[in-house]
Amino acid sequence: MATDQTRTTLTPSAAAETVLAFVNTRAIDGTREEFLDGAAFAQWLRLQNLTDTAALVTDADAAAARELRDALVRVLLAHAGEGDLPGRAAAEEYLHRSAELYPLAPVITASGVRLEPTRGGVPGALATMLAAASDVAMRGSWMRLKACRNPPCHLAFYDRTRNSSAAYCSPNRCGAQVAMRSYRSRKAKEEGG
Repeated sequence: MATDQTRTTLTPSAAAETVLAFVNTRAIDGTREEFLDGAAFAQWLRLQNLTDTAALVTDADAAAARELRDALVRVLLAHAGEGDLPGRAAAEEYLHRSAELYPLAPVITASGVRLEPTRGGVPGALATMLAAASDVAMRGSWMRLKACRNPPCHLAFYDRTRNSSAAYCSPNRCGAQVAMRSYRSRKAKEEGG
């Protein structure tokens, strides 16, 4: 029988869902890039209730969001077992610098502590992503946020397996594609050598 702690760990928190929604804005399998330009990014921010219609969102803001998202993808790939991935250290350094660009402040109440952006607008929205990632980490679920190891995919997902061993967003789709590529590579080596 599952304990309450197991059930809690295997179910993504609202903060985890926030990080996943942000990271999965990339163009994948024919979907459109949500942060293509300032107008597209502004639309996404409004749909997520992160800014109001009066907020000015520029193409540079969209580029900053893409950089933050790409750094998170690199870290989530490391969670999925891609530890030696080129660019991982640079991604971690970028996330460290992002904490200075998009500052957070602790809000302490009788029921707990949470991090909130110190500014509004786009910097506040990007700080909200850092606050969500921090919340996931503080809950002990950070390593369950992963990016699919299938190179053309890299879709972010929450690992719901008991032993936190998932490496692909879908074992039937991406896991099968990787297995087939590996099989074909081995067959080609056998036939050629």
